[in-house]
Amino acid sequence: MESELNLHPSWLSQLSNELKKDYMQSLIAFIDAERKSGKTIYPAENQVFAALNMTALETVKVVILGQDPYHGPNQAHGLSFSVPQGEKVPPSLRNIYKELSGDLGLRVPTHGFLKSWADQGVLLLNSVLTVRQAEAGSHQGKGWETFTDAIIDSVNREQSGVVFMLWGAYAQKKGSVIDTDRHLILKASHPSPLSAHRGFLGCQHFSRANTYLKALDRTPINWQI
Repeated sequence: MESELNLHPSWLSQLSNELKKDYMQSLIAFIDAERKSGKTIYPAENQVFAALNMTALETVKVVILGQDPYHGPNQAHGLSFSVPQGEKVPPSLRNIYKELSGDLGLRVPTHGFLKSWADQGVLLLNSVLTVRQAEAGSHQGKGWETFTDAIIDSVNREQSGVVFMLWGAYAQKKGSVIDTDRHLILKASHPSPLSAHRGFLGCQHFSRANTYLKALDRTPINWQI
């Protein structure tokens, strides 16, 4: 997996030692073996680190933590919750759009491509960065979680005034190390149809994030897709 060499310089300077660790070398070997055996792995190799390459460390304003990439064809492209243009908007993202409409009065988009958020400093980070086709969670416990913990730690240490949106128990546990004196933590239930009604819908995270950023004289996010 040569794509690890293509990290944005801001991230490579933080994560170069992490990439050399034994667990990461084992992870890379595992994914290479999966691909060589003929298994379909999402996202494509050149998109595994898309979140880091689209959003440089020094530009991060908001972190939205997902769990696994989508495991259906043509969905995962390296940004949490996002799908490429032309693909059906997944249920969790539909609820995110519903909350955006209720919170900020935004029109509901017709597609699920979130690159415009990434370009503005929204780090759309999954905890696990690859998955086998049609097998949800198939690459969990292989090392990605340790690597993405290092990413979160880098944002926590190197930046200040970042909004962390932690949706669901999994994201909240992963974000438990964040320094609440330096960053804003926003917690709610996961936006999936199973739990969105338990606190995600109505959480107003998007307006709260912009209020926080403006108070720090940082440009707020234009959330309209």
